[in-house]
This record gives sequence, C-alpha cells and structure tokens, in this order.
Amino acid sequence: MSSALEDEGWEVLVENDGEAGLEMILVEQPDLVILDVMMPGLTGWEICKYLRSKPDWNSTPILMLTGIGERMNAMTAPLYGADAHLDKPFDIDDVVETVRQLVAQAQQSD
Repeated sequence: MSSALEDEGWEVLVENDGEAGLEMILVEQPDLVILDVMMPGLTGWEICKYLRSKPDWNSTPILMLTGIGERMNAMTAPLYGADAHLDKPFDIDDVVETVRQLVAQAQQSD
C-alpha cells in the first residue's frame, strides 16, 4: 500500500503500533491518516476517537481499514469520526481512489 501511495506522489509514514502511531501523527501532523482497526497498543478506533476529540484534528481526513465486515464498518466508522472505511481484503486501487477523494474534499474545505 505504501508503494502505491508513494507512486501517486504522497509521502507515506508508517507505524505498526497504535501508541507509537498516535505519537507519530501528533508530531508529524499529516494531511491524512490511514488507520487499521486492529493494532497493538491502541486500536485504530481509539486513535480515531482521540484525534476527533481534539479541535485541531477535526478537519484531517481519516480512513479506516478493517476486517470486521462492511455492515459493521458502516455503523461504526461514523461513531468514531472516520471519514471513510475499506474492508479487508481491499483492492489497492480502491485505497488510492479513496485517498484522492479524501484529500480533494479536505482541500476544498480549507
């Protein structure tokens, strides 16, 4: 996934641990956050909820990647403040297109 996003011209930062990931997000302040629901430390949902509780992060797009099922995602993603979600297994083209859409929406809001 990182390679496909980098091929589109985006800088990609990766962290596999939730706590370290949250720290990286707060320090690096990315334009978009992609979270996996199931991570050690903090889950993607916990990170999403934390970010949405902070006014400075309300406009940062968040994409959740999960394996919990489309129906559960459709109900859960909005509760935690995710802007979009994709079910595993996902097609990398869907990730790239979703990121494009989220970035475009965020740029229009600025």
